[in-house]
Amino acid sequence: MTGYVQDADGLDPFAYIADVVKRSGSSFYLGMRILPAERRQAMYSIYAFCREVDDIADGDDSDAVKRAELHAWRIEVARLYAGHPTRPTSRALIGAVRRFGLPRDEFLTIIDGMEMDLGDGLYAPDTATLEVYCRRVAGAVGMLSLRAFGADEPEARDFARALGEALQLTNILRDIGEDAARGRLYLPGDLLRRHGIDPAAGIPAVLAHPALDAACRALAARARARFAEADRALLQCRRARLRPALLMMGIYEGILDALETRGWHGADATLMLGKPRKLWAALGRGLLRPAWRPST
Repeated sequence: MTGYVQDADGLDPFAYIADVVKRSGSSFYLGMRILPAERRQAMYSIYAFCREVDDIADGDDSDAVKRAELHAWRIEVARLYAGHPTRPTSRALIGAVRRFGLPRDEFLTIIDGMEMDLGDGLYAPDTATLEVYCRRVAGAVGMLSLRAFGADEPEARDFARALGEALQLTNILRDIGEDAARGRLYLPGDLLRRHGIDPAAGIPAVLAHPALDAACRALAARARARFAEADRALLQCRRARLRPALLMMGIYEGILDALETRGWHGADATLMLGKPRKLWAALGRGLLRPAWRPST
């Protein structure tokens, strides 16, 4: 795997990370664009780091090569915090690390999450293992983002933990077919078995099972519960500083709505929101969302 670092060798680090974000087509781009320049640059750098280590985990190399490349990133994180980064992304990150106090452990936690993707460890993991995975690959990004947003109070951390799991569960439910093509199945094994689906039968059998839709709807309910938990935590937060996260929350709730409307029958297609629907979801369910109130 060549990845972005080798392709970007010699580029200005800030031009490089901006290019990584723009080329990604990620929903996160919309949320990052509304930040002031200094905070936006920090988020671009965080995103570029996540993209690079994620590309390693998703690449075609052997697990041994992937582990070596992820270990090399651990070494690079150490260089970054020692003040001597060598890669374009980490050179872009050093200012954000110093300015916003980005925690080193969260970068390493993200790498831990990428390592969970290697081998068969995440084939139909149990629910507890999936929770750990979500905390590592999504929750850690949320913790770094809070620093960049200037919203690192305890209530905001509760919000970020809940939202991170909700976003990752939505990703899993959206990308079942794409993940299956890579030999991956993130749907919890204990959840599948409760619906009469045997993960050991293999991915094609799981995707073809008539109870797949019911199992996915159960996981969607868990995602909904995490979105609701994030909403409750939001009552205690400074909302203005969390506007990028609220945009993402709106977009992903819209994705979950669309998934539940479509259903999971074979789950062989990845669902994407078009730009107009994405903007509507971001505004209508994100920035303009009312404060949460318990139902009566």
